[in-house]
Amino acid sequence: MSPSSPALLRVNVFPGGFNWPIFTALEKGFFACEGLTVELQSTTGSIAQMTDFAAGKFEIAMTGFDNVVAYVEGRGEAPIGAQPEFFAFLGSDDSFLRLAARPEISRVADLRGCSVSVDAATTGYAFALFDMLEQGGLSEGDYRVVKVGGMAQRFDDLKRGGNAATLLSAPYDLLAAREGLRVLAHLEEPYQGNVGAARRSWADNNPHMVVAYIRGYLGAVDWLYQPDNRAEACDILRRNVPGVTKELAALSYPVLLDHERGFFKDGHVRDDGVERVLRLRSRYATERRVLNDPGKYVDMQYWERARVAPSPNPSPPAG
Repeated sequence: MSPSSPALLRVNVFPGGFNWPIFTALEKGFFACEGLTVELQSTTGSIAQMTDFAAGKFEIAMTGFDNVVAYVEGRGEAPIGAQPEFFAFLGSDDSFLRLAARPEISRVADLRGCSVSVDAATTGYAFALFDMLEQGGLSEGDYRVVKVGGMAQRFDDLKRGGNAATLLSAPYDLLAAREGLRVLAHLEEPYQGNVGAARRSWADNNPHMVVAYIRGYLGAVDWLYQPDNRAEACDILRRNVPGVTKELAALSYPVLLDHERGFFKDGHVRDDGVERVLRLRSRYATERRVLNDPGKYVDMQYWERARVAPSPNPSPPAG
């Protein structure tokens, strides 16, 4: 790829602070440095995202790893059948998930008889939610599950007093606390949250673009972790996530950029996190069967190439 003729790459995301590296890579030129023009698309939920993904309406999905697993197995809620083409090539984070609830809910057990909102009932973080509720003393049948959509939609629903609880991540959990809502619990590690995903045939034909995306993304992650960039990084988050004030951006920084639990610095999909996602799906999916072959859902060959491939330009543009 020549930096004078950048390749167009369409990337589909759920709105939220977990896109901070992408916002940064766009604004600071890390993708451009790798010869890419990235078109960022937002989705309203996993059903829409996975449907458009299968139809080839974009090349890369930043999505929960469980979505990849569900649709490879043909167990997603979108009526598109099994999608063995889907695979994860980049690990972003452990999901940063927090269980947030209406003000009158003070503990997980208080959700008995209440409704909890999800993106989709059989994909995304639904099974992580069910596991958190079980650890709080609730069994399946003790609560109702309502499909609302992505995190932005679920936050709005919770704020309006709709369903009693949902899973949120920064900055939405911080916005929830500001609105007087309660954060009851957080998802314990290990758990593979957001990943970069592509279709195998497209990646086979465009390995240079996958490698370039990984390099640009990880360049932005490295930049975000540098202390001298903190103020500018918070400004980038504020510009790209509605409702984030200067204070909330500052509060998000030590959460999303925690050196132990923040964005994965190396971008590798976590083996133990993958194992937990497969274990939860094996346990809570309607069709109970053991999933134990990570190679069906993950291919790190492009990550390996990105670690050794030279960049087209020595550094991103200034400014």
